Amino acid sequence: MSFWEKILGKTPQSEKDQILSDAIASIVGSKPKNLDLFKLATLHSSAGKVTKGGFRESNERLEFLGDAALSMAVAEYLFKKYPFETEGFLTEIRSRIVKRETLNRLALKLGIPSLVELQDQIQNKKGNSIYGNALEAVIGAVFLDRGYAFCKTFILEKIVEQHLDIQQIIHTDSNFKSKIIEWAQKESKEIVFESVPQSNIAANDEFEVALLIDKQQVSKGVGTSKKRAEQDAALKACEKLKPH
Repeated sequence: MSFWEKILGKTPQSEKDQILSDAIASIVGSKPKNLDLFKLATLHSSAGKVTKGGFRESNERLEFLGDAALSMAVAEYLFKKYPFETEGFLTEIRSRIVKRETLNRLALKLGIPSLVELQDQIQNKKGNSIYGNALEAVIGAVFLDRGYAFCKTFILEKIVEQHLDIQQIIHTDSNFKSKIIEWAQKESKEIVFESVPQSNIAANDEFEVALLIDKQQVSKGVGTSKKRAEQDAALKACEKLKPH
């Protein structure tokens, strides 16, 4: 059952549209001209219908477009804000801003999860990137609905400036795996990252990794790749052990 069906039951489509339109206006700062773009942006593939041609409706194409628009807007923002920094610095900070974990947190702050239509079993999974992906899809919809200039303003004023602390991002070491390994070496600890076997693996399932120190499990991490799952496990271990 979709989000709209659970919340609104058999409410007329026009009222559903109004609710979505108001929600998008609250996030973006202006009501959408083409609401269909935002219906698609909030449609996860698990809830999408398959067309006669075999194409499954989803927000994935808009996510692709939004990813490009976000990356460009952030790149220009950093280029102008830090005129004397190197290419390597700009690339690293941009990657920290647009990485999946950051987008997931931003999506929660913006209220994106309440708008996404997806199957219940997918919604109940932990550690997924559905909402960060949906945020990128919404950005893609804004780009098509209003053009790049408006989209860039939305990204910078409604997302970056309101919800991100750039200085904190710059001074935060995001490579938690390296940090916990360095700590383990200093403390003469044995550290191992082990993949956790999963049954009934589906397309939307993610990797899960356990972090063991001296053969004792300290944390578990999840992610869309083994590398991200290891970083998540390392982050949780760092929060627990507070290595210096």
